[in-house]
Amino acid sequence: MRAMILAAGFGTRLGTLGEERPKPMFPVCDIPLVRYALALLRGHDVGEICVNLHHHGELIEAELGDEVSYSREEVILGTGGGLQRMGDWLTRGGRDPFFVVNGKLLVDADLHQLRARHERSDAAATMLLRETPDAARWGAIDVGDDGRVTSIIGQGTPGAHSCMFTGVHILSPRILRRLPATGESDSIRQAYLPALAAGEHIEGVLLDGYFHEHSIPERYLEGNWNALRGRARLKHSPGPFTGIDGAVHGEIVEPVRVAAGAVVEAGARVGPDVVVGKGAVVKAGARLERVVIWPGATAEGELRDAIVTPKGVFQTGGDHG
Repeated sequence: MRAMILAAGFGTRLGTLGEERPKPMFPVCDIPLVRYALALLRGHDVGEICVNLHHHGELIEAELGDEVSYSREEVILGTGGGLQRMGDWLTRGGRDPFFVVNGKLLVDADLHQLRARHERSDAAATMLLRETPDAARWGAIDVGDDGRVTSIIGQGTPGAHSCMFTGVHILSPRILRRLPATGESDSIRQAYLPALAAGEHIEGVLLDGYFHEHSIPERYLEGNWNALRGRARLKHSPGPFTGIDGAVHGEIVEPVRVAAGAVVEAGARVGPDVVVGKGAVVKAGARLERVVIWPGATAEGELRDAIVTPKGVFQTGGDHG
């Protein structure tokens, strides 16, 4: 099966951080999020992968190079329009289903199981779902004990399990054909909902592994802490979550990640829960706790619950667990 990684969004909920980088280029333990999606697909023998690009797409292309192919959207097409634009390629001329993975995730999904369920049920689509008590907050997807989706964002009938959609799914050509042929569209509202109303079989697979999305600064920081503290257990990871590969002359309080080319100057205290990105510098005398420093940035002074970028410090105010 072929696959698309969705990576074209604006990241508006990330504020000024989203102006510097597209969401899939936000580093978790110094690895861009898009690489976690790529590692998940590669780890399940998906060899042909396309990434759609729009907002700061050149940064994603510079990161991945010729490892994937690209769909460059001059005008953003949405989750449906982006898939439709590449539909012929993704489905091999309308013959095959394909994977879709959102580029803002860390998720320990079993894509072999997802594919097997999709093929066994002959579903129009198969969604990877996470049962959660606050599903309505995310746009609830209801699924029965038999695995059939019964309700999507309030349309349909209640099911045994109320879930959030993880952003990982398999689409068959017949559901893709429900989308407008051109222009911007939404895969849930313009493909899934009409398919559900028409009685099409939509399969739901409940995730029992790790999942975290990074759409706002607080959740982005929490995703880094989860990785540093061993909560983000992934079978297919593109690199280590912890460890020291840079030059450290100050004090380290684990857990931390100090990437290659980074420097922690003498007299600095780093940790716990600190990521020092590739080529970043922690100045002498700095006191850092629960801080993510992006590649090439410089951190100084006393910081807590902050993201440091080459353009400055983004301070958050909450406790992120």
